[in-house]
Amino acid sequence: MSTPEPFPPAPTIVIRTSPQISAIRLVLALIAILIALFLGLLVLLVIGIETGPVALMLGFITATIPVPIYISLVLWIDRYEAEPLWMLATAFFWGALIATFFAFLLNTTSLGIVYSLTNSKTGGEAFAAVISAPIVEETGKAVILFIFFFWRKEEFDGVIDGIVYASMSALGFAMTENILYYGKAAAGGGDALTLVLIMRGFFAPFSHPLFTSLTGIGLGLARQSNNIAIKLLTPVVGLLMAIFMHSIWNGSAVFGGGLVFILTYLVVMVPAFIILLVVIGLALRREGQVVREFLVIDLQRGVLTQEEYNQVGSIFGRMGSSYNAFSRSGVKGWRARRRFNQLASELAFHRSRVARGVHSAKQDVLAQEAAYLYALQALINELRGR
Repeated sequence: MSTPEPFPPAPTIVIRTSPQISAIRLVLALIAILIALFLGLLVLLVIGIETGPVALMLGFITATIPVPIYISLVLWIDRYEAEPLWMLATAFFWGALIATFFAFLLNTTSLGIVYSLTNSKTGGEAFAAVISAPIVEETGKAVILFIFFFWRKEEFDGVIDGIVYASMSALGFAMTENILYYGKAAAGGGDALTLVLIMRGFFAPFSHPLFTSLTGIGLGLARQSNNIAIKLLTPVVGLLMAIFMHSIWNGSAVFGGGLVFILTYLVVMVPAFIILLVVIGLALRREGQVVREFLVIDLQRGVLTQEEYNQVGSIFGRMGSSYNAFSRSGVKGWRARRRFNQLASELAFHRSRVARGVHSAKQDVLAQEAAYLYALQALINELRGR
């Protein structure tokens, strides 16, 4: 058993190794939650009026059951620096409650306007699906991404963060949207519900996350780059690509029928999803490089052992170290190892942001680094003492 390292001097900033709740933030969060719930209940009320209470409940159940699985898959992507739980929850419920409310309001309004101008219900529905919905829905889901990008710089480091936040917002939106579609199908009978479940649950469970991830990728590239043109263009291009992809997908169903829909799925959606997986793989490799590059100084100083450095700098190393900690010390040891991995990554990304000048002018970066090192040393002493 190695001797625990002595603590460095206590920093002026404290990095908590366990969650802390601010009373003011709690009150503001409660107010925001109540507003979001009110908007979400309005949407559910309208869906219930349209489908009936029994169909609404069936739609709600079938739409929510797979959501934890989808969320788990998204969170698995975020291997190096896990995002704060409150931000992930905010993105999800923004999509589920707020974005869906305004999408329903604006899409219904656009349908009514086109219908009144053309006296064609079919034309109004086509406009709402192919033009209005892609613009309104992708913009609505993306608002929370832009809020995080500008006001939570320390938690939006690159492409992976953009994809994770985008996917959470999109999954929330898709869940509420599926309540409507599944509820309508349930009102039409079991065969209709089965068909819609196959179409939306099997063919397109990740369509919304795929579209919105394009905006997240654009924002992530902007964060990673110091080139002003990239910073300005990639978020806009990402949002426009999300709208365009969404429009193609909806248009294939509205104008093409079953065959065109399937061809679009095979020719456009499947390759796009594969490309997204490749982007995720490349982004994860970059994050691993950031961790290794900006923690090598701690290896050289002796703060980290070679084994700890190797483990924290790779996905499989982190997974293996967490498993070993659980095997030796149970849940408590597993949680300590996960927190160590998280803090080490946060320190590395903090140094990366400082090196690129991506931090608040008011932030005392040296004090922040000292706080990370102090908290990290406490966890190292705990883990080595086991």
